[in-house]
Amino acid sequence: MSGQSRCLSATTSPGIQIGLLTGCQDRHYACGLAMALASEGVILDIIGNDEMDSAELHASPNLHFLNFRKGQCKDASFAHKLWRLLVYYAKLIRYVARSRSRILHILWNYKLELFDRTILMFYYRASGKRVVFTAHNVNQARRDAKDSWLNRVTLKIQYRLCSHIFVHTQKMKDELCQDFGVAEGTVTVIRYPVNNAFPDTELTPAEAKRRLGLREDERAILFFGRIVPYKGIEYLLEACRLLLADRQGNYRLIVAGDPKKGSEEYQRGIQSAVNRNFGRGQVILRMEFIPDSEMELYLKGADVLVLPYKEIFQSGVLFMAYTFGLPVVATDVGSFREDIVEGSTGFLCKPGDSRDLAMAVERYFASDLYKNLKVRRRELKGYANANHSWHAVAELTCDAYAKVMGRRV
Repeated sequence: MSGQSRCLSATTSPGIQIGLLTGCQDRHYACGLAMALASEGVILDIIGNDEMDSAELHASPNLHFLNFRKGQCKDASFAHKLWRLLVYYAKLIRYVARSRSRILHILWNYKLELFDRTILMFYYRASGKRVVFTAHNVNQARRDAKDSWLNRVTLKIQYRLCSHIFVHTQKMKDELCQDFGVAEGTVTVIRYPVNNAFPDTELTPAEAKRRLGLREDERAILFFGRIVPYKGIEYLLEACRLLLADRQGNYRLIVAGDPKKGSEEYQRGIQSAVNRNFGRGQVILRMEFIPDSEMELYLKGADVLVLPYKEIFQSGVLFMAYTFGLPVVATDVGSFREDIVEGSTGFLCKPGDSRDLAMAVERYFASDLYKNLKVRRRELKGYANANHSWHAVAELTCDAYAKVMGRRV
C-alpha cells in the first residue's frame, strides 16, 4: 500500500481530524508540515496566531487556520498581555471540548510550559483525545544549563501521556527512552526536513555579495540564527581572529540573527569582542530580527555557514542552508555527524576549540567543495531534497496517526 493510501485510510474516515497545536511559533516548520499532510489527504485544524498566519495555510480545503492570538503588541501592558494569555488558553480549552479532532498533534507547548505539560495534557486525555508530540528538543533546559527536578518531572509526565512522539535523530530517541522511560515502539525518528518556506528568487551569489557590501573575491563566513550562549559564537570570533592573523585568506565574517531575550550579557560580550579584536569592516554584525525576505541574501552571499555550537539536538538552520545549496562547517555535537557528509556537504570540528574550528574552515576553503561551489550548490540542493523531503515526513507522520488510531498501516 502506498504512503498516500495509508494516510487516507488513517485520516479521512468519518469523524477523524487532526488538531495541530503550533504553540504560536516556528511558522516555517508548521507550514511545511501542514501543507505536506494536507497533500496526503489529512484534514487539519491549525491553532496559531497572527504571526503564524500565511497564504499557504488557506490554500487547501483540508487546512483550517484558527487564530487564537490576534492583535499582538510587544509594548502592551502586563495586564493586557496576561489577558491575552488567558484568552488564548480559554479558546484552546473550548476548542478541545468541541472539536471533532480525535488526535492532537503538539509541535510546541505554549507560554505556560509547566501547565501545558501537566494540567493541559491530563485535560486532553480526559477529553478522549489522543496526543502526539514532536520533541524538537528532548530536554531543552539541560541544553541551556537550566535543568531542574521540576523540569524533568513535568517533561516525564508529558512524554508518558503522549500516545506517540516524533524526534529528529536516533540519539534523541535513545535519550527519550533511557532518561524518561518512553517505550521505543511509541517513538518515530523523522529526519529534519528542508526549510522551503523562504523566497528563493533569481538573486545570484555574486549579486547577494554585492548587496552585503562584499567583494566577489572575499571568502564570506556566515553565522546565522538566534544569538544565545549555547551557539558558541565566541569560538567562531576567535577562530576568525586566528584566520585573519595568518593573512592567508581574504576572510569576512557575518553574524546575523535575532538576539534572544535573557541573553543580553552574552550579546554584549559578542559586541565587545568584535570591537576589541577586529578592524573596521572585517565583521558584519547584525544582531536583530532578520525578516524572511532577506534570508536568501545571506545564504546566497555567504560561501559557508559555520555552526560553532557547544551543544544541540538538531538544527533547522543547517537544513535551511542546504535548501540554498550552502555548505556547512559545524562542531561535532548533537546530530551534526549524521547530517553532514564530510567533504560533500561540509566539514566537522571539535566543539569548544577555536583553533580546530579555524583549521576546519581552512580545510573547507582548500577543498573541491569550495573551489567548485557553483556546481556543488546545485548538488547540495538535490541531496537535501532527496534525503530530507516533506513528503517523507508526511508519510511517517500518517503512519503514526494510523497506529495511534489502532488501524493497520
